[in-house]
Amino acid sequence: MAHTTTDQKPLLARVRRIKGQTEALERALESGTECMAILQQIAAIRGAVNGLMSQVLEGHLREHMGPASDAAHDRMEDVEAIVSVLRSYMK
Repeated sequence: MAHTTTDQKPLLARVRRIKGQTEALERALESGTECMAILQQIAAIRGAVNGLMSQVLEGHLREHMGPASDAAHDRMEDVEAIVSVLRSYMK
């Protein structure tokens, strides 16, 4: 079973908080809120997304790369996939 299924409740709570933050950002932009408040909200959203990414990545590494993981060949494929996702995320 995937770790995103077993840890679904806290992950969904994070996603819902991010959704609330983005909705607040949208309202702030529509109402002409000051630039500094907008920038702070964007920074908060980025931090929340980074936290979500970190939590999912950690779960993936522990479940798929830990002691009970697949053969070395499969692990290397998984490492390459993770590296690809991280490169895309860091752009």
